[in-house]
Amino acid sequence: MDYTEKGSKAYLFSIVLVAVIGGLLFGYDTAVISGAEKGLQAFFMGATDFSYTDAVHGITSSSALIGCIIGSAVSGFFASHYGRKKTLFIAGLLFLIAALGTYDPEFLFFEHGKPTFPLLIAFNIYRIIGGIGVGLASAICPMYIAEIAPSNIRGTLVSWNQFAIISGQLIVYIVNFLILGDNVNPVIKMVEGVNQILNPGEAAWTIETGWRLMFLSAGVPAAIFSFLVLLVPETPRYLAMCGKDEKALQVLARINGLTQAKSILADIKATAEEKTEKLFTYGWLVIFVGIMLSVFQQAVGINAVLYFAPRIFETMGMSSPMVQTVFMGIVNLLFTLLAVFTVERLGRRPLLITGSIGMAIGAFGVACCNLVSGLPPILSVVSIMVYSASFMFSWGPICWVLIAEIFPNTIRGAAVAIAVAFQWIFNFIVSSTFLPMYNMSAGDMGEKFGHMFAYGLYGIICILAALFVWKLVPETKGKTLEDMSNLWKSKK
Repeated sequence: MDYTEKGSKAYLFSIVLVAVIGGLLFGYDTAVISGAEKGLQAFFMGATDFSYTDAVHGITSSSALIGCIIGSAVSGFFASHYGRKKTLFIAGLLFLIAALGTYDPEFLFFEHGKPTFPLLIAFNIYRIIGGIGVGLASAICPMYIAEIAPSNIRGTLVSWNQFAIISGQLIVYIVNFLILGDNVNPVIKMVEGVNQILNPGEAAWTIETGWRLMFLSAGVPAAIFSFLVLLVPETPRYLAMCGKDEKALQVLARINGLTQAKSILADIKATAEEKTEKLFTYGWLVIFVGIMLSVFQQAVGINAVLYFAPRIFETMGMSSPMVQTVFMGIVNLLFTLLAVFTVERLGRRPLLITGSIGMAIGAFGVACCNLVSGLPPILSVVSIMVYSASFMFSWGPICWVLIAEIFPNTIRGAAVAIAVAFQWIFNFIVSSTFLPMYNMSAGDMGEKFGHMFAYGLYGIICILAALFVWKLVPETKGKTLEDMSNLWKSKK
């Protein structure tokens, strides 16, 4: 077998580029609901066999996250038994099925355009299928990149996965905006305790067709990803753990050069002799830290903003909420780049702590704008931008970097699956409870009480996240994946 004497960065970057398309799909598929949810809500409000309440809409808007929990929970099994590459291909197919199914949930079984409770169930099943794909991709994409990348640029390359996630969200914001075009979203208000569509005539196209096209648009990147992932290699760490040392060395040599590849392979073999070490072999702390990184990434409330951005900007008094949503997506992308280019220089811990403080300032800013009457709406918008941007250079990318690299080789598949499953569980909790909490009314404040309460709560959680990182999260900058075994053994 021929081995490359000199490594190729072009080869490495081409592999990583394919892997991060999975991250793009992750962002696209989760954020597509932001533009489609009002049309979807108005469509199912037309059902005569059940009442489509805010609570039902909150669950429907978040149902993909149930699939994400399932997908992330089984990702360890799939990654260990079928490999990282095949698991990513399966994820791509699930994305594609979900895009087609949510576009036409009536397919084969229901009358087209007639909202019913069974149709709602079918729609949510397709969303859950797509969520399983997201769950698989969310766990395996950063793992794949971390296991391919040299240690000196691993953090940067894994951060590109978060950049791809945010790119996917920005792209879908723009696609949703273009699909909507000159049409309008339905205006839905509570009238005498019941939701009413105030403009059913002028929003008819959006209610019948617009939301379907938004979900269908995810099929294009899904098909591209499913094809391209067939062209990339399996990770050398998985190959070595399966006893395929020659194939592992060939991949490592193409990336790092033969001499360095032999050294890396020796390190991998030294820490991968037992493929099935018990989960708590390295103590409980590493598992606890991984889980809490995931919990805090979601509990700070960021996805409530990403999934319901147009609705939030509308309640702030903005006249063009879809435009503000696109602008927020651009800001998010720019601040994600900040993390990409500083994670190896500044380290993981400083970015997480700084971002937590920035998010707390932004969240408390939104809460204060709702507490103090008479303040201009732009202050709320700026506070939301500060909150969102602070997440994007910290907890957004850095949490994924740490989850991908913090666990020892022999427990990584199972440990990542557990950590990411907790991430999606708390994502579902936050996303499904946001609308009822955000719309809470109290006394003279009315709905402003709910706005203040939601962001005040998120601000407090941001402070707790900073304290958690300061006390318990180790710095992993510059360490190899094989160093993780010694790091956690020393803490037992």
